[in-house]
Amino acid sequence: MDMNLTRPDNATILMLRDPAIAVALPVVYSLVALLSIPGNLFSLWVLCRHIRPKTPSVIFMINLSVTDLMLASVLPFQIYYHCNGNHWVFGVLLCNVVTVAFYANMYSSILTMTCISVDRFLGVVYPLASARWRRRRYAVAACAALWLLLLAALSPLARTDLTYAVEALGIVTCFDVLKSTMLPSVAMWAIFLFTLFLVLFLVPFVVTVACYTATILTLLRSADAHGRGQRRRAVGLAAVVLLAFVTCFAPNNFVLLLHVVNRLFLGRSYYHVYKLTLCLSCLNNCLDPFVYYFASREFQLRLRDYLGYGPLPSDSPDARRDSLFSARTLSARSVLSAHADGPEAAGRPGFQRQESGF
Repeated sequence: MDMNLTRPDNATILMLRDPAIAVALPVVYSLVALLSIPGNLFSLWVLCRHIRPKTPSVIFMINLSVTDLMLASVLPFQIYYHCNGNHWVFGVLLCNVVTVAFYANMYSSILTMTCISVDRFLGVVYPLASARWRRRRYAVAACAALWLLLLAALSPLARTDLTYAVEALGIVTCFDVLKSTMLPSVAMWAIFLFTLFLVLFLVPFVVTVACYTATILTLLRSADAHGRGQRRRAVGLAAVVLLAFVTCFAPNNFVLLLHVVNRLFLGRSYYHVYKLTLCLSCLNNCLDPFVYYFASREFQLRLRDYLGYGPLPSDSPDARRDSLFSARTLSARSVLSAHADGPEAAGRPGFQRQESGF
């Protein structure tokens, strides 16, 4: 977004007229919609219908999939907006909905991936101590808290008119030009945007990297006979998540920080670069099904079954009974099966074998 006291500056006008941006954004958004909608619909179907029990990681993955589908449902409006010469014709309310959906998707994905990394870390490094906390009720509570945090952080966008009439071009923009009166002072703008960068991006990124590093190091030290498959899935999951952070989230958030600092204090704008990096954040929707593949053994087996590849190469009866993380977690999982959420979990046949994980 570009913040202007009176009217858009020349850099903003040039960005709105830039033919490269006018072509690149609709193409990227169209590809994301075409790939992510079927991928996430399939993922949601598998996660909800075919994976039992609903472990914390599965709850987080369902939240991630729903978030991706929420963004995909509003992409057609954004595609039409850019194809229509950056002229918004859908009204103020829908502009707010689309904008909040964009940012909620990005930051919800970041926070949910962080929750998955913490859940993996606790299950591997502290399996016994964390057993009582790694339950469905706490995962649902974490998702609820995550959304409350997002709604609070994004509330300035939800309750403000984000459309702006650019008289020089005869168009109405949606979140491309913001009125400076959206927030009462420059200090409030700085607090709002630095909160997005620090609280919703940088801190979760550091926590995610630390958790996956500790998880992989612990698995490498494991003497588990079937540890190779677990380590392979752990490394694959960490690689996909870090790829999403580096390619989808980091460029947008760092350019946002650069743009805001320069716009507020130096009068320069990097909004054209920010606009291009914003569409990169949507590519995360196409990466999330790979997160499910590496995070859930049941998801792997179900997908391979539908694609006709059969069971995993190392899918022996012993491997099927293998622990979620390492041999040390067997006792923790026995505690979980005895004290799971609801009496039906303790008596469910094959509880340990069906649990989804690495």
